[in-house]
Amino acid sequence: MKVILGTDLDGFELKNKVKTHLLQLGYEIKDLNEQEGAVDFIDSTVALVEELRKDDTTRGILFDRFAVGSYMVANKHRGIICAAVSDEHSAMMTIRHNSTRIITLGSAILGEELANACVDAYLTADYDAGRHQVRIDMLNKLC
Repeated sequence: MKVILGTDLDGFELKNKVKTHLLQLGYEIKDLNEQEGAVDFIDSTVALVEELRKDDTTRGILFDRFAVGSYMVANKHRGIICAAVSDEHSAMMTIRHNSTRIITLGSAILGEELANACVDAYLTADYDAGRHQVRIDMLNKLC
């Protein structure tokens, strides 16, 4: 599975730790912010959404200080469902019930171990479809 990573300055360190973890697990990674710099979470989120639109099987992970800024920006895009997560169960359920394309992780909220656990739960879960598709269709009509 291909995973796209994006971050602002506040999430850069955590992004690198999660990236190392994902590479060790064999994921194909596209890192949109390999060099540390003053990238705003709005810019990093828009860049990630544009990359996601190129491949429906790709998932994205965004990093910022509290996971909220990137979350809000991502959900402004038609066809994108994003969730801010801070625990493994939420990370798993957001893909299973909401077909989430992106999760956001807050560097001021999560340490490396919990961030890796959230990412693992998110990337190993699949969308359940069925009764959940009604909500997905409703969400997509909002944008």
